[in-house]
Amino acid sequence: MLQIKTSSPDANGHTLGTNHDVATSIFVIIRRRYLIILLLFSLIIGIGAVYILTAPPYYTATATLLIDTRKNQLFQQQSVLSDIPVDTASVESQVQILRSETIALAVINDLHLGDLAEFNGSGGLIGALLTTLTNLFPSSSIEPEFQKLRHTAEAFAKRLSVRRVGLTYTLEISFRSLSPDLAAVIANAVAEAYITDLLDAKYKVTKRASAWLQDRIHELGAESTAAERAVVEFKGKNNIVQSAGRLMNEQELAEVNSQLVQIRAQVTDTKARFDRIQAVINADSVGATVDGTVTDTLNNQVVSKLRSQYLELANREADWSARYGHNHLAVVNLRNQMHEIRISILDELKRMSESYKSDYEIAKQRADDIKKQFAVAISQSQTANQAQVDLRDLESTAQTYRALYDNFLQRYMESIQQQSFPITEARIITEASRPLVKSSPRSGLILALCALGGSIFSFGVARFIDASDRAFRTNQQVDAHLHVRCVSIIPLIRKRNAAQVPPPSSDSDLRSVERHGSLFWEVIDSPFSRFSESIRAIKVDADLECGTKSGKVIGFTSTLPNEGKSTIAAAFAYSLAQSGARTILVDCDLRNPSLSRALTQTCKNGLQDMLTGHCVNYNEIARSDSTGLIFIPAATRARIPHSSGMLGSEAAKSLFQKLREDFDYVVVDLSPLAPVVDVRTTANFVDLFYFVIEWGRTKIDVVEHALGDAPGVYERIGGVILNKADVSILSRYGYYDYYKSKYYSQYGYAD
Repeated sequence: MLQIKTSSPDANGHTLGTNHDVATSIFVIIRRRYLIILLLFSLIIGIGAVYILTAPPYYTATATLLIDTRKNQLFQQQSVLSDIPVDTASVESQVQILRSETIALAVINDLHLGDLAEFNGSGGLIGALLTTLTNLFPSSSIEPEFQKLRHTAEAFAKRLSVRRVGLTYTLEISFRSLSPDLAAVIANAVAEAYITDLLDAKYKVTKRASAWLQDRIHELGAESTAAERAVVEFKGKNNIVQSAGRLMNEQELAEVNSQLVQIRAQVTDTKARFDRIQAVINADSVGATVDGTVTDTLNNQVVSKLRSQYLELANREADWSARYGHNHLAVVNLRNQMHEIRISILDELKRMSESYKSDYEIAKQRADDIKKQFAVAISQSQTANQAQVDLRDLESTAQTYRALYDNFLQRYMESIQQQSFPITEARIITEASRPLVKSSPRSGLILALCALGGSIFSFGVARFIDASDRAFRTNQQVDAHLHVRCVSIIPLIRKRNAAQVPPPSSDSDLRSVERHGSLFWEVIDSPFSRFSESIRAIKVDADLECGTKSGKVIGFTSTLPNEGKSTIAAAFAYSLAQSGARTILVDCDLRNPSLSRALTQTCKNGLQDMLTGHCVNYNEIARSDSTGLIFIPAATRARIPHSSGMLGSEAAKSLFQKLREDFDYVVVDLSPLAPVVDVRTTANFVDLFYFVIEWGRTKIDVVEHALGDAPGVYERIGGVILNKADVSILSRYGYYDYYKSKYYSQYGYAD
């Protein structure tokens, strides 16, 4: 049985795997299907071009609007609506307001856009068609004004575009129209309508707020007056006397408290100075005294002067040490002087420490005295404070009502003034101007997209067609799928003009082979054609397969009818006979003897008679006088149901044994494998089978199935013949460039 490969070879016989060169595969597909690719690509480009030529040109004008995040503080007044910060959500909300129907209707009514054909649906090709259909079927009622306005608003919304520029507070208002001037006018009108809408909204809100504030002011005024009257009555009842808005004992307590705070600060300051200098002295950190931080903190002129001397000596000591050495006498003297200065600084710090200690003791004694005075003052004010608590509650209530009243009164006055202030947080920073070029259709972009889409689509279709092509086209496919060599590729020969072939005469010899159909005689009429050369290639392969033995029985079969096996068998036999070899051609297709009908229609005896014993001399059957080819037709007089039994009989075996002895080549035209089983019974007398496959038409799986069911035939197959190959297309597959006419013409071959 024929073993089928599980791999999927391409049209060249190469197995496509993960390591296959993708670029090469793409190039191969383009090479094979370039006509389909060009056709589809041109079609899509043509569609894009037609759209560009027929689509009406639109112009887009853009106005730029800025939402100012800074609050307007005109006359130091706080706006009723400007308390909310402008964030991303607020900006997006403004975008939706610009796209709202309120803005659209305001612009439509202001510019009377409903009267324009562009907005009422009567403009353009589609609008004209709709208008024509409406006129053909007129309605009894006129379109309501509201419906007309709705249609205009929908058309307006489709042409309006509002977008935020990045993360800024800038909005771009774009409008698309057939007229460039109208596009600019409408874009500016939308921006103005938006600003006007903001002003109207602020006016309405401010007006409502003013009305509410006025009512609230009357209520707060009455409550504030009642609270202040209660404060006055409470002071008179409890004999509370105040000076400059405060009680007398409170003033005394405040003065003592202020003194206590000051003395505590003084104690803390002297204590910090004393602790600092004492820490320096206790640590014996003479080097620290040289530090600028300590010197600046203490602010002592003596220490500062000694420090300056010390730093000058230190610089000189470092310089001399570098020049004369560390142990030079002058350097040692400088270090001694530096040591003496450090001791002087330490002595000065000790003197300062005693002074700071004295200041600290004095400040601490004064703080103790003030604390005693403060305790006495607190004790005296406790009694007075009991009544002060109730007084403070009354005063707080009165102040609260008074503050509310003043605040509401101020807000009321501001709201009254803001009703006449034309201030918004939005302003136009760039007005829309007349566009110079159309915005759509964008010819370059459309053609580029069409080119890209056309390339992808056309290549995809070509790839799909190429992948769906499951027919034999190359010898690599034959070897990959059938594991059999392709011995020859027969080019397709167009049918000759019937007038060029002379019809058979009525008095022709009954035993002569009639010349019906020029394809059977192609090797004789055109010996220098590619067809003849391909037939001769079969002879070379047959001689190599069978060796030098005489009496070779060579059978030709195919998978399905009409693949050209009979033509190949006859042409092969004519070629052998013309070369001088003793050749006999036998038509063993007893079910459909098409070869017999083509070569001799007058011969009454044939293979059936020889197998049944009615005729035993093949010389009495049919012969070609020009080549010497002997032909045994099938000569069936009726349909034979058991033709396979006749071909597998001993009589058939004996007949072909005799033909082996009398001829160099016995060429047998067999029936196809798929429809009938006759070929399977001929393996007992056929030495070599040649399997004819129609190029580009016979499916691979059909051939695999047919040969898999005929193991006897498959084992004796000498090779596969690809027939009817279109030479102009064959050069696109694999390495078949040599099939081009320019190469064959150099050797005298015609097409």
